Amino acid sequence: MPVFSASAVSPSAPTSTYPASGSPVSSSSPSSGPASSVSTSSLSAPSASASSSSTPSHTSVSHTSASGTSPSRPERPCVTELRLSAFAGHRGARFPLGPLTLFAGPSGCGKTSALRAYEALARLGGGAALDEVFPDPGACVPERARPDAQHRRGFRIGCTADGPQGPVRLDLAVQAEPGLRIVGERLTAGGRVLMETALRDPRRPAVQATWHTAGSAVVTRAPLPDDRLGTALLPLRVAGKTDGQRQVLAAAEQMVVALRSVFACEPQPGRMRGPATVGAGRLMRGCDNLAAVLWRTRTECGRRHGLLVEAARAGCAGPVADVLAEAVGDGRVRAVLDRGDGVRTGFERLGDGELRYTALALVLLTGPGVLDVDPVGEVPAALQTLTVLCDDFGLGLDPGQRDELLRLAARMCARGHIRLAGAVSDGTWAGGVGEARVVDLVR
Repeated sequence: MPVFSASAVSPSAPTSTYPASGSPVSSSSPSSGPASSVSTSSLSAPSASASSSSTPSHTSVSHTSASGTSPSRPERPCVTELRLSAFAGHRGARFPLGPLTLFAGPSGCGKTSALRAYEALARLGGGAALDEVFPDPGACVPERARPDAQHRRGFRIGCTADGPQGPVRLDLAVQAEPGLRIVGERLTAGGRVLMETALRDPRRPAVQATWHTAGSAVVTRAPLPDDRLGTALLPLRVAGKTDGQRQVLAAAEQMVVALRSVFACEPQPGRMRGPATVGAGRLMRGCDNLAAVLWRTRTECGRRHGLLVEAARAGCAGPVADVLAEAVGDGRVRAVLDRGDGVRTGFERLGDGELRYTALALVLLTGPGVLDVDPVGEVPAALQTLTVLCDDFGLGLDPGQRDELLRLAARMCARGHIRLAGAVSDGTWAGGVGEARVVDLVR
């Protein structure tokens, strides 16, 4: 079981628009517009060797795809590193992510903020507006960050997505005060900056974007809105007529595919005990409609439902012959455990640990068609990976439930179609379970 301390992977984190203090860097060079504008010239691009070194060996595949994918590159794009250069309580932090990653440490060490940053990148990759993703941007600014002469403060986050195009880096600088806006973004692959943006005129709600062309003009320049992730907009703006443009598109699409399929799961036992209205049956973040989802999934895939029953049998008290939903009238259903002897125990009688355990097992055994996520519709499901984010992964679980759930997660993550990033207060119990990777935030 690899253990990574935050300090061990933090040195030499790249600097960018916001330095460690959290204040934006002003530029007075002729190319950066007015002296009060923000430059992204210090968003350093990694070397090719640095980029390739961030690829965990266990994410690779052993064959070459029809599209010419290198044997060392995964066919399914996935996020392999999260960077929090200046975000909440993190400064210069780099966290390697595997198929199954647990952030470990006591309350207040930054587990939740790391998962929040990952989810924020995912939502931006899906096209969400900045104010939707960061309703309280001031909480994302490092506590002791000092404003610059224009009273501006902000934060910086980023990630690396590996896939058929090799490692692709995304670095983002966000101004939180006095107004929320993206002031710098950089997309890099193979040591080459493929796209970058910079705030040239603070009076306009736009950033100046430059992307690689390698045609009659080396680069293309155009304004992009300052409240959206530019990488997610590139497929709508880049024509793809030259090799350079096609490289930009491929890198942007890999990053977006890696980010889009994320399901943040926070099971709320109090909401799972009551009946649910039968509808589309897509599991909500708090698992409120667990009964409605069971009503649907029990008949859709007998094999996966059988695995859910096995998991419930291992994690719930008493005998379990089936897990199902039964109608209670008015178009509503309630979830029950069939004890096999004519007795059915309603979920309203189960303990918090049993409810959280069952909900998380269902999440791990299903996929985007069942969970409330918005994957990339133009990309086949076989080429996408669902990432589950779960804060307080072991909350309310007894040691047996916790261990069984982690073993289930390891088995599902080993198949390659699902990944899990969770948070636990103590990660020592996860040792020796599959490919579980513990990131210790206090070592």
